[in-house]
Amino acid sequence: MSEKKLGTVELKFAELVWANAPISSTALVRLCSKELGWKKSTTYTVLKKHCDRGLFKNEDAIVYVVKTRADYDREQSAQFVEESFGGSLPAFLAAFTSGKPLTPEEAEEIREMIDTFREKE
Repeated sequence: MSEKKLGTVELKFAELVWANAPISSTALVRLCSKELGWKKSTTYTVLKKHCDRGLFKNEDAIVYVVKTRADYDREQSAQFVEESFGGSLPAFLAAFTSGKPLTPEEAEEIREMIDTFREKE
């Protein structure tokens, strides 16, 4: 999906869908009017854009989630590491921890993730 990160307003819209899906397109229009101050046409325009990106699908006037918020966050994180650190997770972690040392709990959590990964190999 995300060659491009969602903007603030686009993300607010996506969060409404993620929190309420499946939702009828009529109910989504009402929700966007209430929460975002949008007109019907704006809601449908942004919905189409999100459907084209593969986040949601609109079938028979019902909006469904195709990619969850966790899926979106995972893709955005991978894209950030790729673009900013040449895909190197160790380089990202080194940069991330250089300004703020890890707590013992955070270090243990990372160790557990690495151990879990090794067990899957």
